[in-house]
Amino acid sequence: MSLTRTPMLWLLKAEPDSRIVKGKDVKFSVDDFESVKTSPWEGVRNYEARNLMKEMKSEEQESFKACFWDGRCAAIGIAAFAEVSTEAYPDHTAWDSSHPYYDPKSDKSSPKWFMVDLTFKSRAQHFVSLTLLKYISEHVDDLPEELEYIGSEGAKAIKGMDLINRGRLSVQRIQKPVRDVIKLLAERGGWDELMFGKGKGKSKGAGSGNVSKNRKNKGKESTREEDVESEDQREENEKDGYNQKSPPGKADGKGKGRKRKAEGNEHVDQRPATRARTRS
Repeated sequence: MSLTRTPMLWLLKAEPDSRIVKGKDVKFSVDDFESVKTSPWEGVRNYEARNLMKEMKSEEQESFKACFWDGRCAAIGIAAFAEVSTEAYPDHTAWDSSHPYYDPKSDKSSPKWFMVDLTFKSRAQHFVSLTLLKYISEHVDDLPEELEYIGSEGAKAIKGMDLINRGRLSVQRIQKPVRDVIKLLAERGGWDELMFGKGKGKSKGAGSGNVSKNRKNKGKESTREEDVESEDQREENEKDGYNQKSPPGKADGKGKGRKRKAEGNEHVDQRPATRARTRS
């Protein structure tokens, strides 16, 4: 009897607002992703995030792309759904001295960093903000009526997410119950009045004022990861066996439709970007 492998599920973050590093714009918005369809997820420079990417398998996994929503509200959240289309292969940008995330300790003969290719599948019909997910995690036992459709078990699943408990990591594994709740939220919505503080949707025994307060403090919710490892941490992790090689892949690929900005040139190329990552 053959055993069916349970697909692994992932959440990945990107940076949608323009930010110039070494003369290149490292932004990658949901519009960019939808335009190029498939993009390498290069520039990851955190061992834990890298190791999670090396676990990803093509055509059997569904991933979530989480980023700033750059059109409707200034918030962090889940904007689109994607699939892993190419398994981990060496990240050639690490040994490109002109790249924003060049790593002089990585080389072609002994690659340290890896990346996968992701293919855009669809936008979330309703943007699922981090503020909303945190609100759900804080109201597991008293969900407002606008969110009752996810049920108490769904709320508990959200509360247990790495995104809630250690949200800075840019690549995260998620469980199927979480995926199911997020897809339900993205499909049904219904919490606008709750999030925008129009006087309705108060939870049983608790108001939603903390949600509005969190939205005002959005500037503190940066996509710049704070878990980037120092050189000492990297060396220690290598000793602990984190720096394990994956089978060699397409080490010299250049990606599709990559957006570049020339050194010292103030004009930004308007062609859609490929994956332009935060460092971790």
